[in-house]
Amino acid sequence: MTKIAIYDSTLRDGAQAQGISYSVDDKIKIVEQLDELGIRYIEAGNPGSNPKDLEFFSRVAALKLKNARIIAFGSTCKVGVDAAADANIRSLLQAGTQAIAIFGKSWDFQVTGILRTTLDENLRMIGDTIRFLKEEGMEVVFDAEHFFDGYKANPDYALQTLAAAADAGADSLCLCDTNGGSFPEEIFDITRAVTARFDTAVGIHCHNDGDMAVANSIAAVRAGATQVQGTINGIGERCGNANLCSIIPNLQLKLGIECLPADSLVRLTSLACYVSEIANLAPNDKAPFVGSHAFAHKGGMHIDAVNKTPMAYEHIDPTRVGNRRTILMSEVAGRSTLLATINAIDPAVTRDSPETQRVMDRLKQLEHDGYQFETAESSFELVVRKVLGKYQPFFELKEFKVIVNEPSVNGVNSSAMIKIRVGDLEEITAAEGDGPVNALDKALRKALERFYPAIGDVKLIDYKVRVLDSDMASAAKVRVLIESSAHGESWTTIGVSPDIINASWLALVDAIEYKLVRDQERGR
Repeated sequence: MTKIAIYDSTLRDGAQAQGISYSVDDKIKIVEQLDELGIRYIEAGNPGSNPKDLEFFSRVAALKLKNARIIAFGSTCKVGVDAAADANIRSLLQAGTQAIAIFGKSWDFQVTGILRTTLDENLRMIGDTIRFLKEEGMEVVFDAEHFFDGYKANPDYALQTLAAAADAGADSLCLCDTNGGSFPEEIFDITRAVTARFDTAVGIHCHNDGDMAVANSIAAVRAGATQVQGTINGIGERCGNANLCSIIPNLQLKLGIECLPADSLVRLTSLACYVSEIANLAPNDKAPFVGSHAFAHKGGMHIDAVNKTPMAYEHIDPTRVGNRRTILMSEVAGRSTLLATINAIDPAVTRDSPETQRVMDRLKQLEHDGYQFETAESSFELVVRKVLGKYQPFFELKEFKVIVNEPSVNGVNSSAMIKIRVGDLEEITAAEGDGPVNALDKALRKALERFYPAIGDVKLIDYKVRVLDSDMASAAKVRVLIESSAHGESWTTIGVSPDIINASWLALVDAIEYKLVRDQERGR
């Protein structure tokens, strides 16, 4: 089986994405996860650019990595300066890594128009830098910046830059589609020309400005590239980098090209979620392979076919990348889909039972009112329990009041008072929060923890609001989705109302009651 060296730049190129700023602790955590996955190279930053990267390289050296090599990243020496005397080159050595990536210009326009130097001086800078680092015992990756644009403009000079790097001892030549505007056939033809000319290993580094970074990376591999650079979830500057979460399974599962150890691919979905969480980015639900919608089915005919033969509407088994099949609850899902949820609660109910029809009727009515259970399966389970008579409320709301004060003081602008009844006992509590929903959430938890201590483990991790009938202006209905988590599990609940506070309350109550139902079933 052909093998590809996966080169991850999530911590360097990915950190250049808008809104991302990793702490040193963040970077260490991601390194550990990438190494566990089986990534060969982790490009982690430029030690000459900021003190935070210097601290990172000092700390990462203490890790005992099993699979990955850490790479420090920097540019060739400056115009007119020898590599041995260049401060940035010296800082790369001080990072203490076994490998270093050096980027240099391979487009003649960039040399003369941006660096403002001669073509020969650029070749000297490339050769001198790589030769110096090799003499210091480093593994060196040469990133030929703007290579494909450079090749299309002046192929002879672009190849001269690669020759300068190869002759100086570079261990690999990475061809960069830095502007992200090339097509797969261009990438294939040019990469094939390079691999035919050089014995040095060839890599590929694509940006996604034309939405073809994944296709371009795979085209380069088919043309002979043996190293692929990219980022987890495709994060990066502008439109992002090539998405390793798509490249790796496409190469390994579709083309039989080994990228990761065979037992590591199942970690891919959890890693994608982990990196999104660390980077404080909302996960891309529609991401191929690792998104929560990647194997989600809604239409009744599709669901029926998938239940019989998954390959009818799935290009791979989702478990191979650590994902799962999701059957969405909706008015078009059909009886067989609803029956799976119903039978999990009451196995005696059949497809033709009156209970099944009652559940379908209730579902259609709720969806007419604005509910959608495609991503709120937890609320749907509670609906089914209520229709089947398998639901016992854990508490009764007597009343709540919410007050909003502006301006806020120390991040607090709202307060909530709530009165509930559990059995024969009543509880009245109050809480302050950053917004009325936050205050109401805190007050509800505070009231219930006396009776159900496990509520203290529940965290609200996402909150979404959508206006349903915008033509009604401020009287419009809103749909609120709340995602909660506890002990590594997460669930989503929904509320719909013309009043955003009431819609939020409905979703909050479902979130708490779903947790309590689950705990009750598990004997907690």
